[in-house]
Amino acid sequence: MSENGSPTVRDWLRGIEVFDRPMPGFAPETAPAEPSALFLAWLTAAVDAGIPDPHAMTVSTVDEAGDPDARVLILKNVDPSGFQFAVHAASPKGVQLAGGPRAALTFYWAEFGRQVRVRGAVRAEAAERAAADFLARSDTARAEALLGRQSRYLTDPDARDRALKESVARIEERPDLVDPAWTLYRLVPDVVEFWQAARSRDHVRLRYEREPAGWQRRRLWP
Repeated sequence: MSENGSPTVRDWLRGIEVFDRPMPGFAPETAPAEPSALFLAWLTAAVDAGIPDPHAMTVSTVDEAGDPDARVLILKNVDPSGFQFAVHAASPKGVQLAGGPRAALTFYWAEFGRQVRVRGAVRAEAAERAAADFLARSDTARAEALLGRQSRYLTDPDARDRALKESVARIEERPDLVDPAWTLYRLVPDVVEFWQAARSRDHVRLRYEREPAGWQRRRLWP
């Protein structure tokens, strides 16, 4: 409590209930030998349950000063070879990946109390795959990317609107126009961790670690 007897922010936050709902079970001993299969099972469950934006993930990198940076992106694909996402090469995220091609991904489905953490090296996919991803985006998303100004200071919103309008017109004239700086990346995981919350707080954690002989599964303390 504060000096005047009113609740503090700490009290308020402590009072917010978490994991106060039925949670799905998770038996690590039945988990598949390879992590992408379990990830897809959890993602499918989230989609089937109608969880909003189930394929959204936090992508974490490190900048040139060694400071961590993170933003939410959309997962483009996942298979045994890795997790795909796309960014503009001139964006802060693209520059960071060029300077330090490693990243971490975090998925969280609050309704299920489930979290997946992925860490590994990142490599650019072939240019034709990046082009296909770019052309699959909406006209406005493509037009914004073609401007190549992501995260720069915006001092004149009207100028931005004019530039975007002109960029959309370019796409209408050339529907096959592709920004060569648009890059599709694949994160090849070294570690994939699955975390299942429990109302009792006896959470279940299973980590997959890539070793020369293949994936090894290990339980972790909560």
